[in-house]
Amino acid sequence: MWEAEWTAVLAGTPVDSRMGVRVLAEYGLEGRAFPMAEDPWRQTAFQLSTPAEKTAAVRSVLEGVREQGCRRVLVYCNSLSAAVEFELLAEETGLRIVTPLQVYRDLAPCFRRLGLIAANAQGLAGIERTLYGTNPSLELLGACLLPVVLAIESGEAPEALVERHRLPELAEWFRGCGMEALVLGCTHFPYFKASLAERTSLPLLDPAEDMVRRLRQSST
Repeated sequence: MWEAEWTAVLAGTPVDSRMGVRVLAEYGLEGRAFPMAEDPWRQTAFQLSTPAEKTAAVRSVLEGVREQGCRRVLVYCNSLSAAVEFELLAEETGLRIVTPLQVYRDLAPCFRRLGLIAANAQGLAGIERTLYGTNPSLELLGACLLPVVLAIESGEAPEALVERHRLPELAEWFRGCGMEALVLGCTHFPYFKASLAERTSLPLLDPAEDMVRRLRQSST
């Protein structure tokens, strides 16, 4: 049965890799962490390397987990998902690979105006391309929040970082610009979702639940 198998959680840093493992655990599923970099700065540098270098590094990890008997991969990182052609690697390796971008493709036609926050410009641009790919008329506003990612990695309390980085004011700006919802375009950001939700009426969209659903579907 699929529940007896494990899923490789591929992400940018050890922190979001562990977050992905915890998400799977909430649904009673086993995940094992495979970070691509030691910290957000090195993850950003990795994304700025050549396409061939990025693909080779990810392919090496995927081949390694396949040799360990893994058949499914959760890419729990928006920026990494945008930096590498995972659909091609899925065909090449035979692995079932689920990324946040797959969720965004289905999400985009449901909205006319969306706000988007991401870790860095590479992630923001990749999500933007995906959203526009299925809804070219979408009105999109975005912001990059690497300092927030660093605060999460350092263990700052969600309530404190929401206040210090003025995230309620940012959400209110998006809402005032007519955005219908705010996409949490970094897998670090569910860390503060509950705290921010208490301070804004703008719906916060997290792709994690849908990603797990897609993993479950792959067992049928």
